[in-house]
Amino acid sequence: MKRLYRTQHDRKLTGVCGGFGQYFTIDPTVVRIIFVVLIFATAFFPMLIAYVIATMLIPNEQDVR
Repeated sequence: MKRLYRTQHDRKLTGVCGGFGQYFTIDPTVVRIIFVVLIFATAFFPMLIAYVIATMLIPNEQDVR
């Protein structure tokens, strides 16, 4: 069963985008680009709050294994 978790080896800040990239089997750089575009499209605040919430809710890869 696939699980979503924050990556340890492919992280820039907290590993959320790297985790989404691994979960959906796409390049994490593409996820990061989409995230930045959505930040500008939503005027920063909603996506930044979503990122902080995802950081708190999604477990760390090291904690899962």
